[in-house]
Amino acid sequence: MIVTIDGPAGAGKSSVAKRLAKEIGFHFLDTGAMYRCVTFACLRKQLPLTQFEEVANVATSVQIEFRGTLVLMDGEDVSQEIRRPTITKSIRPIADNPSVREAMVALQRRWTQGRDVVTEGRDQGTVAFPNAECKIFLTATPEERARRRVGQLIELGMDADYQEILEQQNQRDSHDTNRPSGALKVATDAITVWTDGLSEDQVLQSLVEIVQRKQEEMSTRTTVDTR
Repeated sequence: MIVTIDGPAGAGKSSVAKRLAKEIGFHFLDTGAMYRCVTFACLRKQLPLTQFEEVANVATSVQIEFRGTLVLMDGEDVSQEIRRPTITKSIRPIADNPSVREAMVALQRRWTQGRDVVTEGRDQGTVAFPNAECKIFLTATPEERARRRVGQLIELGMDADYQEILEQQNQRDSHDTNRPSGALKVATDAITVWTDGLSEDQVLQSLVEIVQRKQEEMSTRTTVDTR
């Protein structure tokens, strides 16, 4: 069974998706880490990220593996390196490259074969796994997501301007929904979950209940089909 969780930046997808996978005993696929690996590999080669063909060649040749909580690139543990701000600031042209996205989607599909998986991103339920049994669109109002980001930065001891973060977030939302490849969209058969005013524990419980209902529906269909 594949559970896809899509949604805009700041909706809390990554943290709750990891917890959901652990709670229901599924594997977790961190699609964002894949694009970060390609970005890191290109920067290490000092390759201009706007050279789309050369970047695509890197995407198809780099070996990305997940071992528990570790992310390996060509056998090297890059779990921490790919989270650095330089990677975050450089990832957009990588994620916008149609050839890179095609390579990453192919890798995602291979990785999920024979596994029960929770996967999160922007296009998991629409592009990568359009036939997934359970699709969730996790979201919150722009104001709520900006407030959360401010709180996160303050906890890290960093200055944070709410209005500036809100504007940056709105720009990213516009870019994500209008990108030429892998645009952020709500799958027609996705269940939308609004997280405004909810704790992460409450969101997790809602997602667990959604997955359990889908599992029951699948079990019922299988029983009917075999009669």
